Amino acid sequence: MKTFKKLIAFLNKLKEIDIWGDDNQNESVSDKKRDYMDRVPTQNPYGLVGLILGGIAFAFGPKYGFIPAISLIFCIVTFFTFDKEKEDNPWPFYLGIVLSLIGLSMFISGEDHHLIL
Repeated sequence: MKTFKKLIAFLNKLKEIDIWGDDNQNESVSDKKRDYMDRVPTQNPYGLVGLILGGIAFAFGPKYGFIPAISLIFCIVTFFTFDKEKEDNPWPFYLGIVLSLIGLSMFISGEDHHLIL
């Protein structure tokens, strides 16, 4: 449990790193607009990654069972990084978990869908 809390703290610290550059520090942006941009809820980047992994798990999970398992673990672990005050949408986590579960259940039951790529 202690290791899990350390992992969540580490993921939250990584989430705060601005890899795209800080657009709020631009001199042409007024203080009023900067305050507004800081107040607007944002999207959790792990939720978006989990949603994409869930889609991959749904598409390729019936053939390769390890993909939905990894995606499910990722979505569940990173769900605990969701902050209700700063972020506005937990649904990418929910959808990633559901798509991973569907891919895993299709792998276990031996079902297959035919995707046209």
